[in-house]
Parts: sequence; C-alpha cells; structure tokens
Amino acid sequence: MKHLLYIFLFIIPTGVFAQDTISYNEVKSDTSEVYYYIIEGDTIPREFIDLDEVVLLNKLQFNSKEDRRRYLILRRKTRKVYPFAKLASERLTVMTERLNTIESKRLKRKYTKRIQKYIEEEFSEELKKLTRTEGQILVKLIHRQTGRTAFDLVKELRTGWRAFWYNTTASMFDISLKEEYKPYEVKEDYLIEDILERSFQSGLLQRQKPAFNIDYLELTSHWNNSVK
Repeated sequence: MKHLLYIFLFIIPTGVFAQDTISYNEVKSDTSEVYYYIIEGDTIPREFIDLDEVVLLNKLQFNSKEDRRRYLILRRKTRKVYPFAKLASERLTVMTERLNTIESKRLKRKYTKRIQKYIEEEFSEELKKLTRTEGQILVKLIHRQTGRTAFDLVKELRTGWRAFWYNTTASMFDISLKEEYKPYEVKEDYLIEDILERSFQSGLLQRQKPAFNIDYLELTSHWNNSVK
C-alpha cells in the first residue's frame, strides 16, 4: 500500500489512536446490542444534559448466512482502517495551518521531511499490511472524513503528476485513489456507515463528524425503501 503511505507522509505529523466509551452497552449477540445511559441510577431527560444524540439502532437482519458473513468481514476491515482516516482528517488541518506560517521554501521542505521520517518509522509497516479491500475502504473513509479523495490529497501535497502515477499504480491492485464515499448510492458504503454508527455507539471507535452531512436515519430509510 505504498501509494496510500504517501498520503500519510504529509498529513500526519503526530498521532495516537484514542478511544473513549460514549455509552454503556450490553451485547446480546454478535450483531445485536442494546445501549443505555446510566447516571447514578437516575433517568434524566435528554434536554437537561449535554450529550451527543444517540440513534436507536435496529437489530441486524440478513437474508442468508453468506450476507451475514460478508457483513462481519466488512465490519472487521472497516474498524481496522477507520482510525487511519480519522487521524488523516485531524492532522490535515494541523499540517495546513503549520505550513501557512512558514514562508521559506527551504524550511517547508525541512518540515515535510521531518514528518516523512516520523511516519515512515511509526506507520509505514501498518499501512503496508493492508489488503486490497482494506486499502479501498480506507480510500473511501479518507473521503468521508476530509471531503477530498485520496487522489486529490496526493495532487495537492505532491503535485498532479505524482497523483496520476499513484492512481495508475493503485489501479493495478484494484484500488482507485479517486474513489468517493457515497452511502446513498453504493450499498457497501451504506453498510460501512451502519458499521461505523454501531461502532461509535458501542465505544469501539471514536466518533468524528464526516466532512459532509450524513443522516443515518434518513440513509437507513432510503435503503429500506429501495429494496421494497
């Protein structure tokens, strides 16, 4: 996944994967969870406390064992790569702000080289271990979190010529750096969004708002109606 590594060489100056539980959850089965907020044993109306909105999730239903198996595989891969996309979004803003304060081209090159060394030491081995499907999911999630495709990020940070060749190389491995996240149009992207929402609520992943609006309830209704 060398082509994906170059994105991180320039947009992640520092980083630690963090997780914090936002709710107490009781796991009833592999794909069925019930969520509670417990505050010293009392029930407190939502409007009196400052909490993020919690979406009530329906129990997952599958048409076949094969559908369930594919969903579980997609869930494992999504949970694995999401922290990279989240980190990319967080650090892209920091890096841009930092570079804007540096006037000297020489110092800018020095700064980016320092970042590159750090990322090569800390993240390159992890990114290289990604499978093709994990790499493609990561590309989609980068678009979800930054609002820009991986191709555009490479183009902005490395020049368009390099972006062209990275995308060409990626295509050889069935990965497109131009891939966008379209949960309203692509069924797999909707399933990824479902996985993310369930993972956020269970505390397995730390929630980060996407770069564009995604209404989970509206999205779910859209797909439920589309199969009728």
